[in-house]
Amino acid sequence: MLSNAKIKWIHSLEQKKFRQQYGLFTAEGNKLTADLLDLLPCRLLVATEEWFLQNSEVKADEIITTDKVGIHKASMLKTPQDVLGIFEIPNPELNPNLLKGKISLVLDNIQDPGNLGTILRIADWFGMEHVICSIGTVDAYHPKTVQATMGAIGRVKIHYTSLQSLFEKTDLPVFGTFLEGEVIYHCELPSEGLIVMGNEGNGISESTAKYVTQKLYIPDFPLGKTGSESLNVSAATAIVCSEFRRRLYGKTE
Repeated sequence: MLSNAKIKWIHSLEQKKFRQQYGLFTAEGNKLTADLLDLLPCRLLVATEEWFLQNSEVKADEIITTDKVGIHKASMLKTPQDVLGIFEIPNPELNPNLLKGKISLVLDNIQDPGNLGTILRIADWFGMEHVICSIGTVDAYHPKTVQATMGAIGRVKIHYTSLQSLFEKTDLPVFGTFLEGEVIYHCELPSEGLIVMGNEGNGISESTAKYVTQKLYIPDFPLGKTGSESLNVSAATAIVCSEFRRRLYGKTE
């Protein structure tokens, strides 16, 4: 039975302090939840009887069958589906040596949960195993972020740390996008390094910019045309990651 106390506990995970306290986050929707069940330990699974009939082999510490009304009460979505799960938040090790030979994303104070979720999905698509977030970046396990990842949150290793500490512990090249940077299509791009993406409004902070070893620029077209002031950070991330991977197409990292 889905009790009011259990519903209240589920809703408490909307808040970062309770996600941190319990080490848990919520995922909703038929596909997202099913994907994460194969990737992360599930503490609680709440679904309709119909959903369980179609997914009889699922495993969770606690399973509750309810109806559509119960799902609606527990859900944080405007249009709930048939299932939601409470999953353990991973705590992967951040060892600078693990970043060698790889391209990794570094996020400098990204604030919008949807942007972060899209960036994590982009990282997953382009095979970037690690995403390192500044302490000031929005929580990756915010419900809106989780939904936007479309399951990538269970595959990408997410780290929160002092970026200054990270940069001082590695000799990897550091790339960032700047208006005064070199056109990315003209640059030599290696198979390892850190790609920094900055805040939606302010870009890469001064404290982070001083560690950037190569400044990149995504040109508008035609060059110099007056148009949009900037690209959305998730769109810019996709362009930069795609260009790095294009140089490696057909090769093995």
